[in-house]
Amino acid sequence: MEKEAPLAALMRPRTLDEFIGQDHIIGPGRLLRRAIQADQFSSLIFFGPPGTGKTTLALLIANTTRAHFIAINAVLCGVKDIREAISTAQSRKKEYNQRTILFVDEVHRFNKSQQDALLPWVENGTVILIGATTENPYFEVNKALVSRSRIFQLKPLNEADLRRVLEQALTETERGYGKLSVRVEPDAIAHFVNVANGDARSLLNALELAVETTLPDADGVIHITLAVAEESIQQRAVLYDKEGDAHFDTISALIKSLRGSDPDAALYWLAKMIYAGEDPRFIFRRMLILASEDVGLADPNAVVVVNACANAFEWVGMPEGRYHLAQAALYLANAPKSNSVMGFFDALAMVEKEREAEIPNHLKDANRDKKGLGHGAGYLYPHAYRDHWVAQQYLPRNLQGQVFYQPSTQGFEGEIKMQVQRRREAQLEAVAEGVFVSPIEVLTTGPTHRTIDRWLQRTLSQGGEQLEKVRDRIFTLAQLQRHHVVLDLNAGSGLLTFEALRQVPEGGVYACRRTSAEALALQEQVATLPELQRPVVLTATLTQLPDVLATQISDIRFDCMIGRNAFIHEPDKSAAAQRLVQLLQPSGVLVLAETIPRYTQRLYRLLDSSKLNTDLYQRLVAAEEAIYRDKLDPMVNWDAWDLRQALESVGLGVDVDENRTFTQMQITPALIDRWFTTTSATNRPSYAAHLAKNLTKQEIRVIKELFIRSLLYQTVDWESVIVFVQASFWSKQ
Repeated sequence: MEKEAPLAALMRPRTLDEFIGQDHIIGPGRLLRRAIQADQFSSLIFFGPPGTGKTTLALLIANTTRAHFIAINAVLCGVKDIREAISTAQSRKKEYNQRTILFVDEVHRFNKSQQDALLPWVENGTVILIGATTENPYFEVNKALVSRSRIFQLKPLNEADLRRVLEQALTETERGYGKLSVRVEPDAIAHFVNVANGDARSLLNALELAVETTLPDADGVIHITLAVAEESIQQRAVLYDKEGDAHFDTISALIKSLRGSDPDAALYWLAKMIYAGEDPRFIFRRMLILASEDVGLADPNAVVVVNACANAFEWVGMPEGRYHLAQAALYLANAPKSNSVMGFFDALAMVEKEREAEIPNHLKDANRDKKGLGHGAGYLYPHAYRDHWVAQQYLPRNLQGQVFYQPSTQGFEGEIKMQVQRRREAQLEAVAEGVFVSPIEVLTTGPTHRTIDRWLQRTLSQGGEQLEKVRDRIFTLAQLQRHHVVLDLNAGSGLLTFEALRQVPEGGVYACRRTSAEALALQEQVATLPELQRPVVLTATLTQLPDVLATQISDIRFDCMIGRNAFIHEPDKSAAAQRLVQLLQPSGVLVLAETIPRYTQRLYRLLDSSKLNTDLYQRLVAAEEAIYRDKLDPMVNWDAWDLRQALESVGLGVDVDENRTFTQMQITPALIDRWFTTTSATNRPSYAAHLAKNLTKQEIRVIKELFIRSLLYQTVDWESVIVFVQASFWSKQ
């Protein structure tokens, strides 16, 4: 059977190292990879288009787990099969104390009764569910099952991934064509990759057909030309299910493009729906709604034109009826917009006790999965802006700037020609300046672990108000996704580490401390967390970090590196930056909050200068300022400009925001004693030791007594400067 299996089945990866793509799920350091390697699973649902690796991931788990693995297909199985699987799981648990993983392919095909039959056994741990589906689980899978599972969204493979799949098949000797002499021309490779459209299975099927139907030449070489490739795979498969997620997302994109007055995007989404076989009557019905909802009285003729096009379509049919679809869409896209008819719904809301209306988001339909997958986030409502238009992109990222519609100079179209051109220019300018960037789609989600959440919140609440503000600012700049791998460069007591754990539950967190004692303290602090949820604690300086990491996990690159006062202890900040940049993903970001000691609160400013003689006060000022002018002291010989230079020198684009803050601080006996002690708990000289370079012991004693008399138990505004840094390879230079 293996010999007769198709190439796509033979080339299915057997190990994680062979798996290509989906780095956001199984890249180094991420939760799912760690779970597979540690054989520790909770229930999972893999969601994504065909040929992206859902079943392969399940089989990889089957090959590595010590648990009993049962695989069923929801299309072929019913409640009886579920009961048999549950019975087997119970027997395994009782006789061998062995867990059971139940893999359900096409899990969305289970009806409600089948899903209900499965639910209690997932809930009580009899089986660990791994589901695979091409449909949005928030629409098609029992909500109770979804809430108890981690959801991983797989994306279509990119061009580089598909080329690696093709190369792997051509060089693999046991399962692929490595033993044959196959030469694929570059144009043929480009065609395979382009038409496969992110589907590895489609790519391998096309390659197999090309190789198996092409005779070798006199030298035994099988030449795959562009012509052969075009015969092997002729038409791009479009992911589109008339009752599924793609259907709702695409019609949502069309309607929002029409509402946003973008004729190019409207034609693109209309063409995609027609190409995929959508019912034109459904599209006309939605355009008729929009003609009143979003154009309304601004152009009362809009509903007349769309209705006439719909009637004409009934007479003409396809394929010529596409002219009427395009005409209706172009008319609506270029029509002036008014939502004044929405006044009816205001009245209706009053009748219905002001029931809250749903707010639309950007392009994707967010009816039931906004919190889980972030679909629709960031949509800018055109009616909220002047002239009912905003410079917002409606085309896919790779098609931004593409022009499909060229208005003529005749009649009404001539009147809108200048408007269309100006809006296109404004859209391109907004993208160029980064004014509008489409929000990143959330690719993973999972159930909330209440115990962990309470533990993290309790830990975080130990920080003061100022630290919480710093933490929040860092994570606002970081823009973490749930699947990211994060490195805390200076974990301290865990202020940033614990928030990172909360924000990347399907990713991974690494926390660095400078000394073994500090690292041990943090490890003891996180010991109560489940093993897979714990951060990996490292002991290293910033310059030592890459070497220490290499001993823990090879080839790891971080989506985000964060740090609070991470660079303050580094004598050579450029060298530290050079080492750290090796650990950053090409699309990653480095976010820092660094206190600049050079600008910290001066103690002499807390005193009343009239309480000391003028000469002593002036020498006190000079002695204290000398502390911060020492060019040999790495603690104080730098500022924000130096940090920017260090990061820019290693190829990063850097944004810097310097903040002067004032924090309430009470002057206590312990604090004064620490200032005036002769020995310091750290290796650095104390305040009194610095003063001793210019003042006598008696003068220092007088100053200390003045601090005690005038400031003891007083609350003062303590001044400090914190610089927030956001650096990446793609930031503006």
